[in-house]
Amino acid sequence: MDLILYLAGSLVLLLLWIRAKGFEYVIVHHRWVFVCLFLLPLSVVFDVYYYARAWLVFKMCSAPKQHDRRVKDIQEQVRRWKAEGGKNFMCTGRPGWLTVSLRVGKYKNTHKNIMINLMDILEVDTKRQVVRVEPLVNMGQVTALLNSIGWTLPVVPELDDLTVGGLIMGTGVESSSHNFGLFQHICLAYELVLADGSLVRCTPVRLNLPSVFKENSDLFYAVPWSCGTLGFLVAAEIKIIPVKKYVKLQYTPVRGLEKISEKFSRESKKKDNYFVEGLVFSADEAVIMTGVLTDEAQPDQSKINKIGNFWKPWFFRHVESYLKNNQSGTEYIPLRHYYHRHTKSIFWELQDIIPFGNHPVFRYLFGWMVPPKISLLKLTQGETIRRLYEQHHVVQDMLVPMKCLQQAINAFHKEINVYPLWLCPFILPSHPGMIHPKGNEAELYVDIGAYGEPKTKHFNAKSSMRQLEKFVREVNGFQMLYADCYMSREEFWEMFDGSLYQKLRQKLNCKNAFPEVYDKICKAARH
Repeated sequence: MDLILYLAGSLVLLLLWIRAKGFEYVIVHHRWVFVCLFLLPLSVVFDVYYYARAWLVFKMCSAPKQHDRRVKDIQEQVRRWKAEGGKNFMCTGRPGWLTVSLRVGKYKNTHKNIMINLMDILEVDTKRQVVRVEPLVNMGQVTALLNSIGWTLPVVPELDDLTVGGLIMGTGVESSSHNFGLFQHICLAYELVLADGSLVRCTPVRLNLPSVFKENSDLFYAVPWSCGTLGFLVAAEIKIIPVKKYVKLQYTPVRGLEKISEKFSRESKKKDNYFVEGLVFSADEAVIMTGVLTDEAQPDQSKINKIGNFWKPWFFRHVESYLKNNQSGTEYIPLRHYYHRHTKSIFWELQDIIPFGNHPVFRYLFGWMVPPKISLLKLTQGETIRRLYEQHHVVQDMLVPMKCLQQAINAFHKEINVYPLWLCPFILPSHPGMIHPKGNEAELYVDIGAYGEPKTKHFNAKSSMRQLEKFVREVNGFQMLYADCYMSREEFWEMFDGSLYQKLRQKLNCKNAFPEVYDKICKAARH
């Protein structure tokens, strides 16, 4: 009883303090109060509901029965839009705050919103080694289901809330991508509703197969990176592979930028490494991680590290300990724990929201509620925090050829000075579409992820990012489109190959139905 009275009294005092200071002041200067008291519990409710729903739908096999009806409803919405004159561009009706991107999609206020309620796993075909899913299925759903029945995706982008649709229409990368490519490269088919309301299926060109298997291959290659400007994705078929129990992960601290670049490049070229990842903690300090899949761990149980348990230290801090102790190490990490190793701390972004979030007391008492949903953080951030983030915070992923890694880290250090930097290698095939190597052969690239507060004295969001974008264009690299882009239209199409995309925009009558990807993404087109 005394404890209840104490907690009630504390809550009353807290509410009085918030009232005295003002809600906006608390949100801006003590955001952790609002996040801990409201967003964390609400995030738990969201997760429980969506995972329970996904499990029930799959077990009852109701998703395939409902899928065709839902797709027909989407087709009917598009046809009504067309019959009414098609005066405004179309877009998905999913609220902008539900997306993982920090960008605010103001176009949803002026465009025709097409409601797309497709969030289920439709089928797992172990004979064909394919999973068929709807676009709003997220990575948390996929790994929870597939791992439980002995399968997994070859590429599992990190955060639980990343959706299949977002990863196809945008892009996704993981530490297995040096062998398998980006998320789009493990996809085998897409189903889309086009601007005229028709439903089409598209697949890649497959050699030595009858033409019946080559369905709309141009559209298949144009869909990735198109951000929903060629049609509405309603289903995708994705390759799956047999699962193993553990990831045997080797941590190696490396000092000196040249040595970091050489070591990371060398390990990324080794096909025996199933996973390769690097965390750069300063201009000349990093930890390079390499992993292999295995069903057997050493008899010494201390080598098994279930890093996904809520009381465990945040993964990037655990990695940093190898650098501080100047020692290498090997651990066996359960596969799903490895896949979502950065989820708890949203890479390292949560340290700016809950500064004490990695303290053992907080982890043991409240870590089971972490992380807050990114969508809820967006919904409640308000215009003041949004402007502060835009001017004093960086969330960017730049994809550059591996041969330019050392040069790229220097450019990141000069322009933004944000650490840690995330290094993730991937093979980029020479396929048609918006991104491909300049030559006719596949090339090894690296994704450099910068998330945090810039430490350069001269940082200015627009000018600093334009300098970084200029560097990326000069080395034939690409910028992920979930983040803020400051390029002009000419610069944008210098970075990306728009030939196939524009051809299909014309062929499929998209120009009056959907905005061009530049107009949907880049800040210069939205101001």
